[in-house]
Amino acid sequence: MSIESFFSLLGGLALFLYGMQMMSTNLEAAAGSRMKQILERLTANRFLGVLVGAGITAIIQSSSATTVMVVGFVNSQIMTLKQAVWIIMGANIGTTITGQLIALDIGAIAPLIAFVGVALILFVKKKKVQFAGGIVAGLGILFLGMGMMSAAMIPLRNSEGFVRLMTRFSNPLLGILAGAGFTAIIQSSSASVGILQALAVSGLIGIDSAVFVLFGQNIGTCITAVLASIGANRDAKRTTLIHLMFNIIGTTVFTIVCIMIPFTSWVAAFTPDNPAAQIANVHTLFNIVTTLLLLPFGTQLARISEKLLPDRPQRAADEEHWFEELLASEHVLGVSVIARKQLMEEISQMLSLAAENVDKGFLAFSEKSADELEWILKREEEIDLANARLSRRISKVLTVEHNPAEVDALRRIFTISGNVERIGDHAKNIAGYAQTMMERGLELSAQAQGELADMRDSSMRAINLVCSAKNLAASSLGAQALSADKTAFLNQSQECVSLLEQATLLEQEIDEKTLLYRSNQIDRMGNGKCHVETSILYSEILTDYERIGDHVFNIARALAKLGDTKAYINPTA
Repeated sequence: MSIESFFSLLGGLALFLYGMQMMSTNLEAAAGSRMKQILERLTANRFLGVLVGAGITAIIQSSSATTVMVVGFVNSQIMTLKQAVWIIMGANIGTTITGQLIALDIGAIAPLIAFVGVALILFVKKKKVQFAGGIVAGLGILFLGMGMMSAAMIPLRNSEGFVRLMTRFSNPLLGILAGAGFTAIIQSSSASVGILQALAVSGLIGIDSAVFVLFGQNIGTCITAVLASIGANRDAKRTTLIHLMFNIIGTTVFTIVCIMIPFTSWVAAFTPDNPAAQIANVHTLFNIVTTLLLLPFGTQLARISEKLLPDRPQRAADEEHWFEELLASEHVLGVSVIARKQLMEEISQMLSLAAENVDKGFLAFSEKSADELEWILKREEEIDLANARLSRRISKVLTVEHNPAEVDALRRIFTISGNVERIGDHAKNIAGYAQTMMERGLELSAQAQGELADMRDSSMRAINLVCSAKNLAASSLGAQALSADKTAFLNQSQECVSLLEQATLLEQEIDEKTLLYRSNQIDRMGNGKCHVETSILYSEILTDYERIGDHVFNIARALAKLGDTKAYINPTA
């Protein structure tokens, strides 16, 4: 092989891999969010699960991406292990579409396809059209790379050493090991199958040897899911194990079949002049037949995985490690969905801490308790640390998320987190003013104390409102988590209004009380019924309660925009 042919081979491989990545990335950006929602809403029906897994993988052209997404969903308890089994089976079928596309003899028009795609990217400003252009351009570039690789490898037919190497793959074990190893390195069975097809088109490997390499490639693709499951919970690891068992069983069955009967000859007879189609057809048959064989035993596969990987205590640090590993993966489809669930759960905990601080802030003031102040300061530190951790996670997810709707959702979650942190700050301020009054021996009038108690009650009602609506996190993931609440309230014949409407009413109520009580305080100052310093502290506490109402309203507005459905809240709760 000349140096020019070698460079051409590398260039073709680069174009092929880049075209595939370009297609996958733009497909995810165009349809990723919808694909995620379909998976989230999946029922336990095995046939539906297989169809959904196959359909999504065919669209995004990556079984690795689908499997990694499923591992993440199982780890986040969005999906059960049994549901994951059917998705994985379907994903293996869906991944064969790439090989079938490559088998199409459209190399002559590949430059035109690439040109059309690039033109759409450059000259059309609509994002959806640009995503479509990226898909088309990626397809054209893929075929250009395929053509370059095939042409560059033709001289290798005259290389005795290379031909001898390819011949060795007729040994089933060597072929399987070679296919598994190569696919594990590039972490894409679609790409490795495409390269195998290029070798076949160049006449360097026959179908009899290529099938064993192909079987190994199906095993090697599991490496991506294995990496994604590092640090995940036991069910997520079991999901990966099921994926590995599926391909090992399929490889075992088909290897025996190929040895005992002329299976490859039968397949080759359908497309005698198209080696790429022969490999694509074997790949498709491998996954369809294996799925049909194992479909009745999906539950048993789940049980076997549970026996091989029994439950054990899960360290909290593992979850953080898993999250970091998942973000580092090339296959990040579904990361934002997984992240949103985890982020909203942590925000819920932050909000609970902030609510306690607001409550105890008033106790520190009314009961002049130094213990309450210490408790508030400790919890405020926890809130600040949680907010910083959430901000880092959101920032990392934003770097890998391409779907505009998902990006917008993550930004709203960031807004919610910031507002919760500010509620904690105002609670700390109230406690600090209480400490100042204790240190200086200042006292508020009974009327002023009653007004602040009323402001505290209104603020707590507002906070409890969004606390009760925290399940909107589930609504933002496509669930109908609050439908039961709605029914319950309606059965009680009580008026129900949306979260945002109720938050608006409470925010208006707090603003009106702030104006009224500030006016009362001015009157008391005019009548000489209160000390100037006491009045200043009273005014600051009043402002903090009013700001709490504003932040609650901001949270409610962000939550309402996150979910497609209304959350129904009992106004009298």
